[in-house]
Amino acid sequence: MLLDLVAAVRAAGVPATPDRVQAMVRAVDATGTDLLYWAARLTLCGSPDDIARFDAAFAGFTRDTEPRGTPWQVRRLPERALFRTGAARDEAVAGDPGLAVQAADAEVLRHRDLATLSAAERAEAMRLLTLAAAVDPRRPGRRYRPWHRGRTDPRRTMRAMLRAAGEPRLPARRARRPRPRRLVLLADVSGSMAPYADALLRLGHALVQSRPRWTEVYTLGTRLTRVTPHLHAPDVASAVRAAGQAIPDWRGGTRLADTLTDFLRRYGHRGVARRAVVVVFSDGWERGDPAPLGEAAAHVRRLAHRLIWATPHAGRPGFAPTAGGLAAALPHVDALVAGHSVAAIEELLREVSR
Repeated sequence: MLLDLVAAVRAAGVPATPDRVQAMVRAVDATGTDLLYWAARLTLCGSPDDIARFDAAFAGFTRDTEPRGTPWQVRRLPERALFRTGAARDEAVAGDPGLAVQAADAEVLRHRDLATLSAAERAEAMRLLTLAAAVDPRRPGRRYRPWHRGRTDPRRTMRAMLRAAGEPRLPARRARRPRPRRLVLLADVSGSMAPYADALLRLGHALVQSRPRWTEVYTLGTRLTRVTPHLHAPDVASAVRAAGQAIPDWRGGTRLADTLTDFLRRYGHRGVARRAVVVVFSDGWERGDPAPLGEAAAHVRRLAHRLIWATPHAGRPGFAPTAGGLAAALPHVDALVAGHSVAAIEELLREVSR
């Protein structure tokens, strides 16, 4: 049923990418088919323009002919019940007989700045972020596998000819077997990045849980701290709490050049950064001379497969990379992306998989 819905949505013009489909499956598994519409819409739609196309595809998929006034109106939920659990939300719906306008609050929440959210909104945003954190970058391995295109496989070609008594056969092809690519997250936890630090640790926890052998998380401030062992705990609250207790410079100053150089010396040259996707999440404010930060970024770029810099300021109108540290590192960065909202972090994860 879900695959038929995905096919209908794609035919309507909604870009339902494989990562969004995986997120939808997990959402349906968590909420049940009673909330299929919202589970599919919140994960498959990537922009407000997709909602109308999705509504038309979903209506054709369910063959629902009930008049609703406006597309897919739902029962009105009190604002305080918007982020309740499924049982509490069902009770609120049963007790409210009126119809409401479209409940697009979750879609709006995806585009709001994480620093401006209330506690309940932040909890819901973290749930959406966890659903979207299914990322698995790959790299070509050394071993080969049979494939429909690629280099000629002489051994398999000769075996096919021997089985045919020497008669010519189409050449067999082979390609390198893909292997997981390491993902390294360097999160700035200084005072200027404090509103986003908790979200970054929760994102790191989701990535470590999905790829425990191929994900490393470090924090940058006045010193470098490796928090990956703390994020292996299954419970996100206890994992984030343990990681926070292990960070001695939470909400402190910023020494990006020193901490990035320390990362290279202690971990990068030992294989952590080699052929990896390195994501630096920072606003780029550097206390000292920004030139050493540019040199450290260039060094990381030579070791890594890709260097991605995410800053919460990139999503604001009129943004320009004028901060000293960011301007020094920018020539060595493969992609500069925003990271201020759930939608921006989803775009960052798509950039990681690219």
